[in-house]
Order: sequence, then C-alpha cells, then structure tokens
Amino acid sequence: MHYRRIGDVDVSAIGLGGMPMSIEGRPDEARSLATIHAALDAGVTLIDTADAYHLHAGEVGHNEALIAKALASYGGHSSDVLVATKGGHLRPGDGTWEKNGSPDYLKRACEASLKRLGVEAIGLYQFHRPDPTVAYEDSLGAIRDLLDEGKIRLAGISNADLGQIRQAQDILGGRLASVQNQFSPAFRSSEPELELCEELGVAFLPWSPLGGISRARELGSSFEAFNRVATAHSCSPQRVCLAWMLAKGERVIPIPGASRPESIQDSAAAVDLALSEDDVVELDASA
Repeated sequence: MHYRRIGDVDVSAIGLGGMPMSIEGRPDEARSLATIHAALDAGVTLIDTADAYHLHAGEVGHNEALIAKALASYGGHSSDVLVATKGGHLRPGDGTWEKNGSPDYLKRACEASLKRLGVEAIGLYQFHRPDPTVAYEDSLGAIRDLLDEGKIRLAGISNADLGQIRQAQDILGGRLASVQNQFSPAFRSSEPELELCEELGVAFLPWSPLGGISRARELGSSFEAFNRVATAHSCSPQRVCLAWMLAKGERVIPIPGASRPESIQDSAAAVDLALSEDDVVELDASA
C-alpha cells in the first residue's frame, strides 16, 4: 500500500467508503464485515463513515457501529486505522436527507459517534454539509471547540466550496485537515476545490469517485477512454479511474464505497497502477 497524509497522520492512498453497507440495497452484516476485513487485509487504513449512513429511523449510526464491530473482530493489526465520520446531515428514515448545522446539535452528534465507535477521540470528524439556516462560522465554531477539547483528533469539512474551505481554514486556526467533495470522471465541478486543497496542504477526499464511471457508460465517449486505458493495462476501468485521481495531486485520497470484498480489493490495487503521461492526458481530455 502507498500512503498519503491527512493532517499529521499517514493513511492509505485509497480509503474505504462505508455508506453502501448501511443504506438502500445494503448487504447482510456478514458480507459487510467481510468487506471491511478485506479492506484491512489490502492495507487500507482510512475508513469513511457518517452517523447518517443508515436505512431506518431507529438505527442512526448503523455504519459507525458496523465499522466498530469489524475493527474489533479483525484478527490482524488495526490500531493504525483512521476512522473518519461526519455530523450535520440526517436521514429521518424515509429515504430523504435533512441538515442540522447548529453547534449544539453537532456537539451532541459527536458525543453519540464517540460512543458508537468506542473511542475516546474521533480520528477525523467532518462537518457533513452546510446548513443554510445556520451561519457557516457557527457550525465550524462547534468543530473547532471539539478539536480544542480533544474530542476529535482532526477536523474536516464536506460538500464545501472555495470560500467555505478558506473560511474553515481560518476558523480552525489553520488546522483544517481535509475536504470531502463529490468528484468523478462525470462530476468534475469540484476540481477548483481539489486544486485549492493541494495549494493549502489539505487532504482532498473524493466521495463517489466511481459513480462517474457508471454515469460515463451513458455518456459514451468518457467511458470509452477509461475502458481503452483499462484494456491496455489489463485491469478494470474502476481501477484506472482511481489511479487517474491519485495522479491529480499528492493530497488526493479517493474513498470508493464498497459492499463486496472484491470491490475494495480491486480499488486498493489502484495504488500500484502506473499511468503514463499520455494516459493521464487522454483521461483528462475525455472526462
């Protein structure tokens, strides 16, 4: 496994996104545990989750609890795994999403996540999504307080624009560790945010990085470029996609979701796929 940096912590260059194991279409628990264990076997040391990754109203934190169980039952070494969770986005249980960025709520959500994960301090805590009814500085003030109190080791934000990234860096006193935005071959509007993170030395965590491959199938030409490069390297287009993202900057750490061991094993292998300069140019031009 190759490693990159979030704050002062070295993590695997490919992470695991836990959401597919807890929302609609989720597998049974045994397969989910096997998927997380397969990620650990492959050298993955970053697992991303959120308290909102659940299906029913009465199971808030389903994915956090699942990850805690997987880490506790893993037969190998897992003390170096950084678990990143989030607060500020809610699912009432009917498939919809709601936002709550109030400082009091974020602090209560963090306390609940601490208990579910069974840790004294959360490795990376991220403000999940801006709440238009709450001033961004107030929400980030709560994250700053959690950092100062030692409830969280690292602080991040998600679904943020350029101004919010700069604002968060200021509010957190230069301690912004990560930005998690949607980014994929078919969803590249966060490229300026990716570039700003490189400039600031902040980790950029693309969520749904492989979603673009599925959409690119419909778009035709984009998928064909990834497919051509994949054929040339005798690997999957998904692996090419992740390698392409890694080539975009040293601070980029994709977190592909998975619900099958085979999926995360293929994703983790992207760190060993060396794309040529021509490959990258072709993929940049077509995506």
